[in-house]
Amino acid sequence: MADLHQVPGASADQLTRRAPAPAPSSSPRRGVGRRGMHGVLGHKSPLRPWLLLAPALGVLGVLLLWPLARVVMISLQDYGLRQIASGESNYVGFDNYAAIFGDSFLWTVVLPNTIGFAVACVVLTVVLGTAVALFLNNLGTLWRTVCSTAIMVAWAVPAITGTYVWIWIFDPLNGLVSSVLDSVGLIDPATTNWFTERLSFYAIATLNVVHHGFPFVAITVLAGLLTIPKELHEAAMMDGATPWRRFWTITAPILRPVFAVVTILSTIWDFKVFTQIYLMPGGNGGNKEVFNLGVWSYIQSFAQGKYGMGSAIAVLLTLILLGITVVYMRTLFKEEEL
Repeated sequence: MADLHQVPGASADQLTRRAPAPAPSSSPRRGVGRRGMHGVLGHKSPLRPWLLLAPALGVLGVLLLWPLARVVMISLQDYGLRQIASGESNYVGFDNYAAIFGDSFLWTVVLPNTIGFAVACVVLTVVLGTAVALFLNNLGTLWRTVCSTAIMVAWAVPAITGTYVWIWIFDPLNGLVSSVLDSVGLIDPATTNWFTERLSFYAIATLNVVHHGFPFVAITVLAGLLTIPKELHEAAMMDGATPWRRFWTITAPILRPVFAVVTILSTIWDFKVFTQIYLMPGGNGGNKEVFNLGVWSYIQSFAQGKYGMGSAIAVLLTLILLGITVVYMRTLFKEEEL
């Protein structure tokens, strides 16, 4: 501290405040500890996001990755009831996959059922959902809320309940459709069974899935429609554009990301449909002509005890869904870059 006589007019308190602060402690242990903690948990540390995600990743690893790895391991074995009881492993390599791809049943029945059914359901679901969304967009706020709530009931109904309702509607003897067609003399209920023929079976299943899935598309597309400025449609109307032309030149381009998301999500859901097929008459193994990949995997595993074969079919279905998911993620990333 400088002497008082060296700074004219300065008091002792002023000189004290001017004095430099004491040097920080040079304890290497404390300094390194703080720097190390900041390096691990600091804002710019690359480990910080992974530390925050670690609990969720651990749960996913236990609930998702390990069962998936276990299914892959079983698909490489001749795994049946004996192996379950003894705990032994009987690895056969890719023999199960060779048997699946060498079976004509996969190419003539299962894959056509799976792919054709999924394509029909996705197209009808997106088209119907979009039409309903356009209808809701033209309603007032009150009626839009009432109608949106009503159609969401179809989405809230469990798949099991909805399936049994459609089974009752098309019941060969006492169903609503059979009774109406019998009253006008078009069919004979005693000789007509909608669930034995492959085409009629999947027609009923398609109605079931579309009825259950279109509310999601309708509400999602409606949310996108509400973001389109009304001035664009008003300007197009002044230029003489028809509603159909306004949809394809204004609505569809703006809602392209929305249509991409609902289409790919619907594809994923419809490829792995199981409940709506298995619960219908003949879908639980009585009619092999209506099997899809999900039902075929279940029948092989739990009805015939061929868990290795069933797991291989499940892996095949998972790879198909994984490919669809990759397309979905690439679509999202491309839309974010636009």
